[in-house]
Amino acid sequence: MKPPETNPRPEAAAIEAEAMAWLAERDEGFAPGRVAAFDAWRRRDARHGAAVAELEQVLAQLDGLAERRDEVNAHFARVSPPPRAVAAAAVPTVRWWRPVAWGGMAAALAVGAFFGFRASPSTAAPETRYATTTAGYERARLDDGSTLELNMASAARVRFTTAERHVDLESGEAHFEVAHDTARPFVVRAGGVAVRAVGTAFNVRFAAGAVEVTVTEGKVSVGPALSNGGATFVVANQRLAIPFASASNNFAAPPPVIESLAPADVRAALAWQRRVTDFSDTPLVEVAARFNRHNALQLVVVDPTLGARRIGGMFALDDVEAFVRLLERDGIVRAVREGAIVQLRAP
Repeated sequence: MKPPETNPRPEAAAIEAEAMAWLAERDEGFAPGRVAAFDAWRRRDARHGAAVAELEQVLAQLDGLAERRDEVNAHFARVSPPPRAVAAAAVPTVRWWRPVAWGGMAAALAVGAFFGFRASPSTAAPETRYATTTAGYERARLDDGSTLELNMASAARVRFTTAERHVDLESGEAHFEVAHDTARPFVVRAGGVAVRAVGTAFNVRFAAGAVEVTVTEGKVSVGPALSNGGATFVVANQRLAIPFASASNNFAAPPPVIESLAPADVRAALAWQRRVTDFSDTPLVEVAARFNRHNALQLVVVDPTLGARRIGGMFALDDVEAFVRLLERDGIVRAVREGAIVQLRAP
């Protein structure tokens, strides 16, 4: 008896839908722990990684279609996402300032097929991923001579093509010193926001409820990740904060705000690069918590009154012993060491 034929397409469609949902969640900005879950899902099956690579390539290609937007939008009007993709497309994707005339990533796949550039993993540009722990820091020199610095608990994926130098900041904070190349823009995407430069220096950070872009040298353009329109220019010593609500299709949200910074404010914002933090009138219990995120040696403030005492100054976060010695020298605390714990008590 001939065994019944099987159709692998439903399973492939399910994987594709899962990949769409993961990428949509990544565009919103992963919650703590979700980066590891995404990586585990990609590693679980080779088809998962292939689906992600294919979708990313299609979305990257869409960036070059601005001049054909009318044709693309007319095609989208005729596109209906397949049933399995509808649920994935319903996951909120970050689209900043302007409505996008498509029904989620399923439509992105459709337009990829329509224009004949649907990618395969074999044609995707090589990708390198950088990540740090909650106590980590990484500085990397990229293939083009640019420099990437990652703050703690951060992750970024780097992919260079002949047309574009592309970085996805998945979480945390990063600073970029961009090698000048007018023929190949340097584009950083974070939470639905795209920062474009050709040779400058800037910082991108996932803050509470917003993406922050601080320019330390030159000028960048900041706009929606999947559109070349609606961009804002930010110059040296300016910071642009884009609320996540503004980066979505919620047009009642407040617009992004540009803030001019004093040189001291810029230095304070980038103090993490020097592994130091500038505390100003900060309760000791909060200072101790910040040190604890960077060190195996943990500080415990035993006395609540002591914990409320205000601390100021610049401290190297990876030298907790020096910080404790300073507190002892100034008569602020009495330190009791017990293995990997330092109890901070009133003197």
